Amino acid sequence: MGSRNYKGLLAWQKGMDLVTACYKLTANFPAFERYGLADQLRRAAVSIPANIAEGQGRQYDAEFVRFLYIASGSLAELETHIQIAQRLDYLDQLAADHLLEQCTEVARLLHGLILFQKKKLEG
Repeated sequence: MGSRNYKGLLAWQKGMDLVTACYKLTANFPAFERYGLADQLRRAAVSIPANIAEGQGRQYDAEFVRFLYIASGSLAELETHIQIAQRLDYLDQLAADHLLEQCTEVARLLHGLILFQKKKLEG
């Protein structure tokens, strides 16, 4: 597969930006949510770049694709947590929209990376 440097992947970089944004916004959640929704939201966000990095570090391209799909699943979970937080008024509409826009960008990048890696496998 060549050089394995996950830090150079735009999907990983944008995923890290998303983690940072989620941590900053969940710091304002009610204290009773510290081990509830805030923790779940943070864990889902962290899982995205972590799975990209882990997959990139694996020996085989097929494993990388599998971890990219896991990252995509975590992204869907994160989007759901964001929508729940917005419905509970823990996030205002603007903050929720901004996070969801970031999610859309990461989803697009993950999808492109998955397609690229699958073509390499076929090829």
